[in-house]
Amino acid sequence: MLTAHRPRTFAARLDSCVESTPLARHLIRAYLCALPAGDRYCDVAELLLGELFANAVQHADAPDDRLIEIRFAVSGDLLRLEVHDAGSGRPSVRSASLEEECGRGLFLVNELAERWGCCPRAGGVGKFVWALIAPAFALV
Repeated sequence: MLTAHRPRTFAARLDSCVESTPLARHLIRAYLCALPAGDRYCDVAELLLGELFANAVQHADAPDDRLIEIRFAVSGDLLRLEVHDAGSGRPSVRSASLEEECGRGLFLVNELAERWGCCPRAGGVGKFVWALIAPAFALV
């Protein structure tokens, strides 16, 4: 008998502050370490989740007491990251000058993810930004 396996999804709500960004990165690493071949996603996933989470903290126009939700799951051979916030703004890739110390987060997401996008959240409050990450293959 054939059985379908749903991907194991992880979700957590974190405080909307810069101090939560390392925790978000730690959670994705722990999630991937528990999966077979999860280490093939770790470096890119940790970097991109950190960037998306930091953007949600910095740019969301929601009240400070709102939480940011992170979700991830592997489906097929792609890892899907989601960062949910209550803000109304939509992210866009911009060009940062050489002198600027920030402003390259979505550029990295755009370059390293297979695809990414932004969608409204169910219920109409806020949005979520998602990214699909392909596994890295070791060169032998």
